[in-house]
Amino acid sequence: MAATMATASTVMGLGSTSLSSPKRSFLTSGFMKPAVAARNPLRLGKASGGKFTCFERDWLRTDLNVIGFGLIGWIAPSSIPLINGNSLTGLFFSSIGTELSHFPTGPPLTSPFWLWMILWHFGLFVALTFGQIGFKGRTEDYFEK
Repeated sequence: MAATMATASTVMGLGSTSLSSPKRSFLTSGFMKPAVAARNPLRLGKASGGKFTCFERDWLRTDLNVIGFGLIGWIAPSSIPLINGNSLTGLFFSSIGTELSHFPTGPPLTSPFWLWMILWHFGLFVALTFGQIGFKGRTEDYFEK
């Protein structure tokens, strides 16, 4: 008996109509818009392989040349001793050492470590940003007239 129940795929109901696949009839009229199936914008086929994107997939266009030259381009000028005979890189690295000397305790807000860290990283990010603009602009002939 269990075998016959497992093989029965449809449920028979009133007047031997199948309840598992009901057929719907759509009424149409000149006054009503026709029924349109809602489309999911994430499933529309686009140039990015069927995935919905607002911008191109490789928007960052990463290149290790930019990272390498940008890092060298920032470390070189930040290593010039201009701040009371010390360089920004030297002050930042020495402040890391002094803060690591009392390791389990973090640096207080009044520590000069925060100033040197913010200035050094701000300069690094500016150098990397201009490096990305300059390098990619040159390789893509952006600056040509």
